[in-house]
Formats: sequence, structure tokens, C-alpha cells
Amino acid sequence: MKIVAINGSPKGRDSNTNVMITAFLKGAQEAGAETINVFLAEKDIKYCKGCLSCRFNHGQCVINDDMTEIVSLENGADVLLLATPLYIYDISGTLKVYMDRSIMKSYDLGYGYMEKTATGEYRSTAKPERQIPKIIMMSNCGNTGRSHFQVISHWIKRTAFMMNTEVIGEIYATQGMLLTSKNKKVEPIISGYLQLLNKAGKEIATNKLMSVTTEKALEKSFVPDEIYIQGLNHQIDIMRKSHGR
Repeated sequence: MKIVAINGSPKGRDSNTNVMITAFLKGAQEAGAETINVFLAEKDIKYCKGCLSCRFNHGQCVINDDMTEIVSLENGADVLLLATPLYIYDISGTLKVYMDRSIMKSYDLGYGYMEKTATGEYRSTAKPERQIPKIIMMSNCGNTGRSHFQVISHWIKRTAFMMNTEVIGEIYATQGMLLTSKNKKVEPIISGYLQLLNKAGKEIATNKLMSVTTEKALEKSFVPDEIYIQGLNHQIDIMRKSHGR
């Protein structure tokens, strides 16, 4: 089992996103999986030109940057973990640029021709002998309320469908700022959440799916919404006063 995590947070190693990824991958490693954590913030990835040269030139992109290295790291992956903070209720621009450039993998996977599915929709075909990784979507936001992840959830399902693969897990954490909080009262709660992520990593590495029990446990808020909002607003007041507002 090989799991490649793509960390789409501009904060990279210091991000709340990385706290989640690290706990998940640790569990996967303990279950025997090979894991790779790619920090897009540390890579030089330019915008896709939309020229489609990669589709007809053995996957070679006309842009010479770090995307070639990342694609190489993904070779043989069973699971691709896409992780991002919530930016304007969607994925980060960092992750979006990576996804746009991921079209350079289309030649190797045999994408290009179109097919009509059993549901009457059209999508690209893929080489039957090529292994297309399953997908896990992971995100966190500073707000509370799981409805904030609706756009990401819909987007990743459509993306997986068009890639001839499937989403085997969606992990969304509200109240994300608490993931790196130094509050002693919060630390045991976050520790328990990270243990759940560890368990999820083990389950994915072992069975390519998470148990319903683990999924439901990961959906719970860290603290009651009212308390979180009260604390968040208090912090905003402090920041405004420090800036003379």
C-alpha cells in the first residue's frame, strides 16, 4: 500500500492541514503503508497553459518545474490524499494549480478518448491495466458548521468520477484553529481527534476504507459551537485593538 499526501496549504509544514495529515499518515505507516507527504508550498509549480501537449507527447509538459518530480513521487500510489485549508469555501489556490497541472498524468493513465457511462454521462477513458489511485479528501476551516465544505465535497466527487476512480474518504474538520491551539483545556480534545485520524490512516492502509464509526467520530466538533464562536469573536476583538481599530 502506497499513500501519497498532497498538502495544499500555503503554510506548509506549519499548517493545521499538516497536523491532520501527519496523524493520518502515522497511522497508515503503523499499518505497514509506504507514505509520502508532499508540501506544495515548497515547490515551484506554474499555472497550466491548457495547451494539452502532455496528452500527445508521452506526458511531457512544456513547463519545466517541480510538477515532474511530484508526478514521479505519485507513481504506484494506491491512494492519493488531497488536503487543503478552506479558502473562500473551496480548495486553496495552491492545490488548484497542482490539480490543473495534474493533466500531465493523463497520457500515462491513458486518458483522452471519451466514453458514455451507465448513467448517461461522458468522461475520459483510462487504460484498464493502469492503476488509478483512490482519493481521500481532507480539509479544515476556521469556522464552525460542516455545511462550509459542501463545495469541496461536490467538487472532489465529480473530479474522481471524471478520473475513473472513487473517493474512499472525506475528512473535514471545523474549528480548525484549535488544531494548533496552546490552550491546555483543548489539548486533550485535539489529542483524541488526532488519535482518530491515526485510526483512520490504519483503516485505509488495511482495507482502503474507513469504518462508519471512525467517520462519524471525525465529524464531531471539538467544542460546542457557541463556545467556539464566543472565543473566536473575542480573539478578533483583541486583534483589532492591537491594530488600533
